Amino acid sequence: METMYFEVGKIVYEGPDSKNLLSYKFYNPEEEVLGKKMKEWFKFAVAYWHTFNSRGQDPFGDPTFNRPWFHNDPVSTSFAKIDALFEFCEKTGIEYFTFHDRDLAPEGLSLKESNKILDKVVEKLKEYMKTSNIKLLWGTANLFSHPRYAQGAATSPNPDVFAYAAGQVKKMLDVTKELGGLGYVLWGGREGYDNLLLTDSVLEEKLMARFLQLVVEYKKQIKFEGVLMIEPKPKEPTKHQYDFDASTVLHFLRKYGLFDEFKLNIEANHATLAGHTFAHELRVARINGKLGSIDANRGDLLLGWDTDQFPTDVYETTLAMYEVIENGGLDCGLNFDAKVRRASTDPEDLIYAHVSSMDAFALGLRLAARLREEIKPLVEERYAEYYNREIGTKILNGRVSMQELSDYAENLKDITLRSLKQELIEMIMNNIMFTTR
Repeated sequence: METMYFEVGKIVYEGPDSKNLLSYKFYNPEEEVLGKKMKEWFKFAVAYWHTFNSRGQDPFGDPTFNRPWFHNDPVSTSFAKIDALFEFCEKTGIEYFTFHDRDLAPEGLSLKESNKILDKVVEKLKEYMKTSNIKLLWGTANLFSHPRYAQGAATSPNPDVFAYAAGQVKKMLDVTKELGGLGYVLWGGREGYDNLLLTDSVLEEKLMARFLQLVVEYKKQIKFEGVLMIEPKPKEPTKHQYDFDASTVLHFLRKYGLFDEFKLNIEANHATLAGHTFAHELRVARINGKLGSIDANRGDLLLGWDTDQFPTDVYETTLAMYEVIENGGLDCGLNFDAKVRRASTDPEDLIYAHVSSMDAFALGLRLAARLREEIKPLVEERYAEYYNREIGTKILNGRVSMQELSDYAENLKDITLRSLKQELIEMIMNNIMFTTR
């Protein structure tokens, strides 16, 4: 593809012995792992907001990024960002993208005007997609940036805000279906509270549930076949958000009869903000049949906010892909909700970040496939007494009463536990990591 914004050639797989930094050492899209091509395991996606919208500003400083696709006219910028998106994807081999409505097109003076602007930009996007293999992973609406959402969207005390948010989501469901998106994500960025005493928690919870019910109803009305997902996050920008973590969201869905309608989009940095590991949140979603998609990034243990760094920690990607393998893959895919550091100012830095992160996940997939072979027998052995002893099978099958258990326990004298052997597991993981390519 002709160079417009990124002064690099097409990135290809050259293997772990390659000295070319701009090549894939581990991500070989056509290579099969456990019966599935790498590109099918991942469905890597580039996030529009961080990659093409961000200019490097932060709460302490002005923009720093060199982003030549920005023009004085916001609509011209929207068209130029599409050029940048497709050049970026062609050169990296990334086949999917994700976006909010306001990433793609600027907001007008009314919802009607905003939708007209969005339609124009979507038309250009569709023209590009006709002659490309680049696809939409999932879409979403920005219900947190505009001042109208300062006190929430679905949970706002103002019903006009609720209606406006519903209008935005309706439009984005239409657009996501029109573009063939595999899913739709709802993130309640300001669905929470800053002051508990001024919050009607019962009402806000009901409003949140009603909003999600409306989303489900409209999805069915337009026959959108993609998966609906909720993205947990504990805090930031609000003090507390109602989608705190995977367990909280699953409880909420069960309470309001929505459990069968939604899956989860799990983000690594949101997991750590909730006091969990990335793998923990993936595990909770997986064992409940709700792991739909991943926002791949990482945080900084020395910083207490959502830093959205690119995921290059192979230990973490290995544990994440362990869960994905156990899940049989993802309904949607793996989206890089990550941003380059403020001092990394060149467009090419975006290429380096995505290439290294894709390699980190590809290596993580290879390692996880081997790790499962080593770990599964150890896990089975650890819980074997529930399956090969009478007392264990009775407990599992519900064939024992509290009185029977008490009578059984009265005659127990020496209860011994097998060693957990955590250090052995860590050794096994290191051995696999240091010997696998």
